[in-house]
Amino acid sequence: MQLDLNLLTALDALLEEGSVTGAATRLHVTAPAMSRSLGRIRKATGDQILVRTGRSMVPTSRALAMRAEVHTLVQQAHHLLSAQEELDLTALDRVFTVRWHDALTAACGTALITSVHQQAPGVRLRLSAEPGTDDAELRRGEVDLESSSSEPALPDIRHRHIGTDRLVVAVRPGHPLTEGVPSPERYAATEHLTISRRGSLHDPIDDALAAHGLERRVVAAGPTAAFALQLARDTDLVVTLPDAVTRSTRDQLGLITMPLPLLVPEVSLYLLWHQRYDDDRAHLWLRDLATETVQALFAPTGI
Repeated sequence: MQLDLNLLTALDALLEEGSVTGAATRLHVTAPAMSRSLGRIRKATGDQILVRTGRSMVPTSRALAMRAEVHTLVQQAHHLLSAQEELDLTALDRVFTVRWHDALTAACGTALITSVHQQAPGVRLRLSAEPGTDDAELRRGEVDLESSSSEPALPDIRHRHIGTDRLVVAVRPGHPLTEGVPSPERYAATEHLTISRRGSLHDPIDDALAAHGLERRVVAAGPTAAFALQLARDTDLVVTLPDAVTRSTRDQLGLITMPLPLLVPEVSLYLLWHQRYDDDRAHLWLRDLATETVQALFAPTGI
């Protein structure tokens, strides 16, 4: 059986774009040529791949099942055939998916997108919401770069330590906690808000307070740092969160920031990626650019 490997590239683009026109534009071919490629793919796979629903096209269940594997095969073939070539950023045509914590995205997502577009106009970024500690998407090639506060447990997930953040306390202007120097007792006596995608009302701060024989009252859990900071601005709730990655949002909201009156470990920040991209020059460029962008956050402050 003779296979045209160009069909894999066409299939990857079709599944990525979800349309014949979009895939044709991405691969710099005409729409009729891409339509013919789709016909050949349908014949080879025995599946429609994309079916029309109203004015748009949606992938079939088989197409969804093979999407990650097709993307991985195309990336591996690209790496195999171009590993010895110099990276030409001006000619680079690629889509990267970056999954970062919402606070990190808010703090430096704009800077990363701007730098990427300036250096490699043909590169597109997907900034994806961080769902938790699931590394499956990294292993399947659905996510290229991820942020984490801990080192990965899986041996095929690479990591780079890019900074260490400290926890601070944020409250609205005029909050009673701003009167005088906050002590562990006064801090514990206020009402608190945790940040948890799963809605947890307990975090390591509670353990640190328990070591002092103290207990706080957590009245709510918010899903994102942005939501928590907005709630802190509009209520008397106290939010404790990393300093550097939330500094710009706190400043925009006019919140008062104070040191946390407890000794707790600092928060490490890592970039994660799958080992398949170790020697991928385009991915290395993105990793280095992301590292430079994020590390700019960790400037000394007067707090």
